[in-house]
Amino acid sequence: MRKEFCNRIEQLDRKDDSIIFLTGDVGFNALEGLQKVLGDRFINMGVAEQNMISVAAGMALEGYKVFCYSIAPFVVYRCLEQIRNDVCFHNLPVFIVGNGGGYGYGIMGPSHHALEDLACLSGLPNMTAYIPAFDADVSYAIETIIKKSAPAYLRLGLSNYNPVSVPSSFFYPAVTSPEAKITVASLGPIGNNVLKALENPAIKTKADVFSITQLPLKELPPTFIESLKKTKKLLVAEEHVSVGGLGQSIAAAILKANISLNSFISLTAQGYPDGLYGNQSYHQQKSGLDAESIGKLLESL
Repeated sequence: MRKEFCNRIEQLDRKDDSIIFLTGDVGFNALEGLQKVLGDRFINMGVAEQNMISVAAGMALEGYKVFCYSIAPFVVYRCLEQIRNDVCFHNLPVFIVGNGGGYGYGIMGPSHHALEDLACLSGLPNMTAYIPAFDADVSYAIETIIKKSAPAYLRLGLSNYNPVSVPSSFFYPAVTSPEAKITVASLGPIGNNVLKALENPAIKTKADVFSITQLPLKELPPTFIESLKKTKKLLVAEEHVSVGGLGQSIAAAILKANISLNSFISLTAQGYPDGLYGNQSYHQQKSGLDAESIGKLLESL
């Protein structure tokens, strides 16, 4: 997704010279093309993320639209006060870009993982979090972020599938089937694992899969409500802790809509149950978020 992000920003820059790009001394062998296009509007702020956010707020007050890029935990947890006080309270066009959301940085351990970032940011005033599931979602999110020109967090991960060419919403059906026996709601890139799980012929046509790529959660789309009323079963999957994530948000929305379910299961990041660190696939497996585990659960349901 990072490559897709850079390509899209390069295209934007040719039309909008108000865009500034700040990086917290990361992006080697990835951002060089963007640096070339932006010239002196590409600034390496060094390992000083809190300062980067405050500088971005000052630039935004002068009419610029500022992207702040770093590894997700570095640009969120270290900077939470600056994001809240300098950016969100003033409703400024500062766009936080966190690469490697969830367990993305794998073996580097919990200091490099972002499992609570959405809970931290999506409740702040004027802030919207965007969590692309597929490459096509990245461009759509950036277009929305620029147009809205308000505080935003873009959480980038890995994508292997691309079931839609041009998304038109942040809550859309990735897979639908008249034979569906269960509804699946996936947040961001975990949707790739859900789609891989459905390659199993035994369950290929047995699920409606909806991709959610924005928090806070807006209203439930009619197609999702119709699926829930048909299947009466919901599986939610997200690479984020249960508190403040999609599962809690969607449960509240379902209660508000007075929808009755026979089964509600929420798969979330379980942290480090065995005290060990591995790559992203390892941690997803330990949390039951890998394709094989999701497939077995769907089959049992």
